[in-house]
Amino acid sequence: MTIAASEVLQELDGRGVHLYFDDGQLLALTAKNAMTGEVRQLIERHREELIAHLRDRDGRRQARIAPADRAHPLPLSFAQQRLWFLAQLEPGSVEYNMQTPIPLEGALSVEALTVALSRLVARHEVLRTRLVADVEGVPHQVIDPPSPFDLPVVDLAGRPDPAAAAEAWLAADLAVPFDLAAGPLFRATLLRLAPERHLLAIAKHHLVSDQWSSPILQRELEALHRGDRLPALPVQYADFAAWQRQWLTGEVLEAQLDYWRARLDGAPVLALPTDRPRPPVRSSAGAVLDFVVPADVVEGLRALSRAAGVSMFMTVFAAFNVLLSRYTGQDDIVVGSPIANRNRAEVEGLIGFFVNTLVLRTDLSGDPTFVELLQRVRADTLAAYEHQDVPFEQLVDELGVVRDRSRTPLFQVLFNYAAGGAEGPVGDGPVSMPVKFDLSVALAEAGAGVVGSVQYSTALFDAARMSGFVGHFQRLLSAVAGATDVRLSRLPLLTPGELVDLSRWGAPVVELPPVETIHELIGGWVVTCPDAVAVRCGDESVTYGELWRRSGELAGWLVGAGVGAGGVVGLCLRRGVDMVAAIVGVWR
Repeated sequence: MTIAASEVLQELDGRGVHLYFDDGQLLALTAKNAMTGEVRQLIERHREELIAHLRDRDGRRQARIAPADRAHPLPLSFAQQRLWFLAQLEPGSVEYNMQTPIPLEGALSVEALTVALSRLVARHEVLRTRLVADVEGVPHQVIDPPSPFDLPVVDLAGRPDPAAAAEAWLAADLAVPFDLAAGPLFRATLLRLAPERHLLAIAKHHLVSDQWSSPILQRELEALHRGDRLPALPVQYADFAAWQRQWLTGEVLEAQLDYWRARLDGAPVLALPTDRPRPPVRSSAGAVLDFVVPADVVEGLRALSRAAGVSMFMTVFAAFNVLLSRYTGQDDIVVGSPIANRNRAEVEGLIGFFVNTLVLRTDLSGDPTFVELLQRVRADTLAAYEHQDVPFEQLVDELGVVRDRSRTPLFQVLFNYAAGGAEGPVGDGPVSMPVKFDLSVALAEAGAGVVGSVQYSTALFDAARMSGFVGHFQRLLSAVAGATDVRLSRLPLLTPGELVDLSRWGAPVVELPPVETIHELIGGWVVTCPDAVAVRCGDESVTYGELWRRSGELAGWLVGAGVGAGGVVGLCLRRGVDMVAAIVGVWR
């Protein structure tokens, strides 16, 4: 099976190479060191299909983005509008703060760096933009005039461990909220670790930047620091926002929405088991746990991807869906996944908030083989790529999603796979950090292997559960790489350590007595060992005799209330001894 052009574009995006067609030429915007020989071969191999696809895609869009009329209030983009709305619900929230630490080695002129930052902020209007609501409460973009940049310098060179001090400083800075109306939404501080070793700590709000913007920012700052002259930008982010508002209306919007209405009709909520009840208002308190997928497993996954005609994203994403299905018992899985969404030539070099989130729904019913699942994932993902123009924020509004402050709309788990290289060491344990979803899994290629991280809500999950989750994912990826024709139900999930524990639990084998119901089995234990502990929860425990007494009282009350076999009884209790007694009572 051949790979579709849209799939090649997504693969290249993951590798830090974004293609666009402009003025009759196939052009590329790349992250640093991303244009490898392998990437060049991939582009050349699919050159004609890529050009045709990009030309057709652009032909379905309006004419080029033009500068907006600055005499009128500048609207927010759809993405900005939703984050602004969320900020009104949770003033002072820091979960959408972003950070880009840039190490600087060698002799450094603070004055030259300050000038470069001033030129960068003058070049990109979005870095000096505030979001201000009018008297009717409607927010607009307000662009402040360029001014000299203020670069504070923090000297950590005298600390016993400058690196640790810098890490603590970065964590504290990330927790400082931005004032969206007062601004600025972009700040930088220079940390001095040694006479010729510095760290430029850049922080910005997600409203003015995204993941793709970070390498643009770093690349242009380096060029401006060298004194290079950069070509003028064709448009600014505010121009894109105004264009988006005008273009994504009428028939264009309806055609895209029709797909998503049909695709997400009746989509279920993912029922991941949690360690604590879900709080009424979603918490951003979270932690991150890093892990590694070994090179031999990655090579097996790559071979499978080539044979099945799919991208690595699709292969690993399919395995992730299997994992979620095992954890939830569901075969209809909904997961979010980010996409660069820079599909206009004019915005390729802009810093700004362009990234979109696709809602991917996977059908695992019928116990297919993994290769069969791959083809389902491939078809669904390509269809989503073709309808990626509707911003997630607008999709939520247009679908009339009921607001629930305890969880994010449409999906609660995010998945991302970056085919490009990853930087930074992999940690040994969970690190505290704000999170936006119940669970976010991100993987990135690093050399011959893959590094990953799981960000999770600590209001819902314990570190031990997430450690087990990671182990099961690693085991599943290893199994998929070596056995593609196995049905999903036969794919192994338990780690070697868990299998050893199971073998210990398996002896001696005890034959169960011939009973028809679970409560009859419990009743048998009441006769043989009434004083043995039947249920333990924390510091509380009850014996079989006491459990039988409590459950019998409830059973008698229910019978007196007219409840009989086949009746439905609702229970509303916290997890614990009383809940078990109530369940047994209903059974009785």
